Amino acid sequence: MKQIISLLALFFSITLFSQNGDALIGTYMTDKNEGMVEITKKGNKYYGVLTWTKTPGKLDANNPDKNQQGDKLAGKEILKDFDFDGKDLWHNGTIYDPKNGKTYSCKITRDEKGNLNVRGFIGVSMLGRTAFWVKVK
Repeated sequence: MKQIISLLALFFSITLFSQNGDALIGTYMTDKNEGMVEITKKGNKYYGVLTWTKTPGKLDANNPDKNQQGDKLAGKEILKDFDFDGKDLWHNGTIYDPKNGKTYSCKITRDEKGNLNVRGFIGVSMLGRTAFWVKVK
């Protein structure tokens, strides 16, 4: 009987303290209120689309692909291929920065209010920049 109670207690503690990767899904205002990103899930990966920009109709003029430079930024997928690690960290993905047309490795963490710390970097995470995105209710 003690073993059953111990197993049940273990199961419930794991369930209570395990994080849900889908907690990332939602809409976020980027830093400086320049855009809004909607994060969704496809299969087991997470993606983000820029759904609104401060400058309506703004084009992806800095894209290194000349064929995409005439595309509007609103509607562009800027977060790609994020995995959830089970501990409130989404990693192994990339972020596209429309300001310079570059794509960076990226990891995302959430704070207690559900807002995001989005860290883009080259090589190692220490060599990068973190942006704070606020969850839109």
